[in-house]
Amino acid sequence: MRALIPFILLALSLHQVPSAWGAEVLILQSSSSPVYTEALHGFRAAFNGADRTLLLTDYAEIDVQRIVKEERPRLVLAVGDKALAASGKVREVPVLAMLALSLNLKRQSPDNLGGVAMAVAPERYLKLFDSLGAKRIGVLYDPNKTGHYLKKAVQEGRQLGLNLVTEPVNDPRELQAKLDKMKGNVDALWMLPDSTVVTTVNMEAFLLFSMTHNVPAVTFTSQYLKKGAAASLDIDPFDIGRQAGELALSVLKGSAPRKLPTLDPRKTHLHTNESVLRKLHKKIL
Repeated sequence: MRALIPFILLALSLHQVPSAWGAEVLILQSSSSPVYTEALHGFRAAFNGADRTLLLTDYAEIDVQRIVKEERPRLVLAVGDKALAASGKVREVPVLAMLALSLNLKRQSPDNLGGVAMAVAPERYLKLFDSLGAKRIGVLYDPNKTGHYLKKAVQEGRQLGLNLVTEPVNDPRELQAKLDKMKGNVDALWMLPDSTVVTTVNMEAFLLFSMTHNVPAVTFTSQYLKKGAAASLDIDPFDIGRQAGELALSVLKGSAPRKLPTLDPRKTHLHTNESVLRKLHKKIL
């Protein structure tokens, strides 16, 4: 009996120590990208509850639904598109997503899914085009990826007196022919965060069209400014994380609506390439 006492004491001490399974939030992180890390800093600045992080690149495969049933978190935070896809079958608890492009590009989502969108609200881009004096805005898009987002943009554009000249692209190799159809018909190009349209080869085609036809290209990341884009609207990962943390708090307090909302990023940064704008004889008012 005396030999069993140390094992009994050890078992009791382990029982008293809270395990990682007691986390309120299960965080699924698509990769170790610095952008995701920055967003998580923002999340934890707003939400100080217990969390547990699973890095998806550490696993060959992962059954998130099973983990949720076993660990019973009160909420799942999906960071990135891979994490959002991995949590797609979770219905037992609320799922919030951030830095997942597919979040606000989908037509429909379950009631327990919400979060902070990665794509900037169309209205902010449209006001930028209006400031550039562009009334006819060329947009190439994959209907299966950005069709829902573009539909909203078209409606909002009409209210501002702007005409979106749209061309669907189902294969990256179609882009040049679709661009050719826009010659003389657009005052600016809007590059959406669409992986079918925006490829390394197609970027060159976009920017060549911009300079050849005196049409400014507006994009979603300042990384493309040095390649010849005229302006960009960049998201703020830290603030997106903070927004997600604030939303998580409201969800866990029961003050969020039954159908979880998808919020637009509230903070964006406008960056411009003044050299390109001068060559195109354009300026942002």
